[in-house]
Amino acid sequence: MSIQSTMQSRLNDLAPSMRRVAEAILARPEVVMEKTISELAHQCSTSETTIVRFCRAMGLSGYVQLRLALATEIGKETAQRGEVGDHGSDIAEDDSLAAMVAKIAFSETLCIEETLAGLDIDVLQRVVDAIDAASRITLYGVSASGWSADDLQRKLLRIGRVAFAFDDPHDATTSTALLAANDVAIGFSHRGTTTETVHFLQSARQQGATTVAITNAAGSPITAEADLTLLTSVRETKYRSGAMASRIAQLMIVDCIFVGVAQRRFAPTVAALKATYEAVTPLREQQHGLRATS
Repeated sequence: MSIQSTMQSRLNDLAPSMRRVAEAILARPEVVMEKTISELAHQCSTSETTIVRFCRAMGLSGYVQLRLALATEIGKETAQRGEVGDHGSDIAEDDSLAAMVAKIAFSETLCIEETLAGLDIDVLQRVVDAIDAASRITLYGVSASGWSADDLQRKLLRIGRVAFAFDDPHDATTSTALLAANDVAIGFSHRGTTTETVHFLQSARQQGATTVAITNAAGSPITAEADLTLLTSVRETKYRSGAMASRIAQLMIVDCIFVGVAQRRFAPTVAALKATYEAVTPLREQQHGLRATS
């Protein structure tokens, strides 16, 4: 995971003084190259000691290492960004349509690359194992994270797995009362702090089900209720391109889980996909015919 993505994922866990440092750097990463440690400390209304503690919290030994890491990262991403605009810039009011499209493409491509680079294959394997052996799978997410839960439910259903996705917190929590040790509950929450989703996993865990969190925030409340955690790597922005990218990162993990489960029973999976495709073919053809004659 990049330094900037690490800062983003740990933002909610930082003390207020260190959070100010992270927010200043995320808003404009070049500030680290332009300012001394004393100047940055003054800008963030904190001390040099706090800056050093912040660097260590990010896995670096000090400010010099932070500068080197960010300079390398910014150089690489500036080359990738090309003419999109200033490094780290958000969508601006005066952006052209072409610039806006390029910024979204960069944000979403970056989140896929970084999520893939940080994906724990051992944990993914354990998630696939649990789902493959499960009697049923329940999934839950609020708002945009709910789309990811719905997508995984539909994919699992197409290959004959008993899977339910809930869009109501009461229904989701009620469903957990019937879970058992051979079931799996999966919660999606980008920030890892969504109260309903955390409660859903907590209730499922109390029933003995295997709980899985898919989140961008390591060490967040949802991970405390999860037996297994899969992390995305997304940098949020003010103008929702981060929120769009978080959906893309979650869907990439959904696809990895689905293909991992589907591959376990290859022949039955192919047969199920063929059967479900053929089942809706008459509906598609009928709709096409209706459009053609209208």
